[in-house]
Amino acid sequence: MSLRHLFVMDPLGGVNPDADTSFDFLLETTRRGHENFLCAIGDLVSHQDKGSAYCRPVEVFRPGQKGGEHHRVHDERKMAFDDFDVIWMRKDPPVDEVFMLATMMLDRHDPKKTVMMNRPDGLRVANEKLFGLFAPELGPETIVSSRPAELVAATKEWGKAVVKPIGFAGGSGVMVFDADDKNLNAACDLLTDVGRRPAVCQRYLKDVRTGDKRVILLGGEPIGALLRIPAATDHRANMHVGGSVAAGVLDEHDRAIAARLKPALLALGLHFVGIDVIGGKLTEVNVTSPTGVQEIDRLDGREGDDRMSHQVMDYVQSLCDARP
Repeated sequence: MSLRHLFVMDPLGGVNPDADTSFDFLLETTRRGHENFLCAIGDLVSHQDKGSAYCRPVEVFRPGQKGGEHHRVHDERKMAFDDFDVIWMRKDPPVDEVFMLATMMLDRHDPKKTVMMNRPDGLRVANEKLFGLFAPELGPETIVSSRPAELVAATKEWGKAVVKPIGFAGGSGVMVFDADDKNLNAACDLLTDVGRRPAVCQRYLKDVRTGDKRVILLGGEPIGALLRIPAATDHRANMHVGGSVAAGVLDEHDRAIAARLKPALLALGLHFVGIDVIGGKLTEVNVTSPTGVQEIDRLDGREGDDRMSHQVMDYVQSLCDARP
């Protein structure tokens, strides 16, 4: 059955077709003969209880050469949310006021007609830095506070800590401090806006030097992983800031974390999720626009039905088939 998809995301012209997960999803839906449409969050409209989007049909393809054309968009049209079988909320963070308002507009769909990947109310609840704290046994010791003194005291108690903002992604704003670092107080002032907003402080996990594992969950089940390894000059393993990647192996820690999270994720309609695991400890739950699909395929040598996007689209098809 041919499906009609709406991808709410950043402009396609700015993505890397060899790495971007949303692009790979678009390729897979194209292979299946589905219709694809694109829009930005500024193109969403809510008229009372009905939502719609100013969107453009799109064709995607692998570029013939590096930097070559990889998509074509067509004339804009206005379409109701309920005209789509699947809506993908794949706008990259920051998760700011504009992002949150967009999720409220996306609520204006009929779940009997349209599957949301991921569900808007779930995106509002599952803050990527805070959501996993409902299961504290899974992660490192964590303090969340607007008071700089709280963050400083935790760092001094632990001897070394990671201090980071709540709303950013891709390693932005993440800092590591020893207890005697003279920049610690100033950094905690900066991240909390001198007591005006909360920030996160986590006990430092030394295993990050051997890899920060990204595990992809589909329907709460782990289906693939990769290791992101920090460069010698940085403590952050994110690919956006120069971390290298290696094949990741799913282990008993990953499966136990997934099993603990699965009921909560499914209750919130969070079907496609990326969790970050360091030394068997959960550090973040990524629900907005998790990445890593193309890298996992390449590192694992996945082909055919084993490809990540193929599995994701089979799952999405099952959700569509289960509609009342």
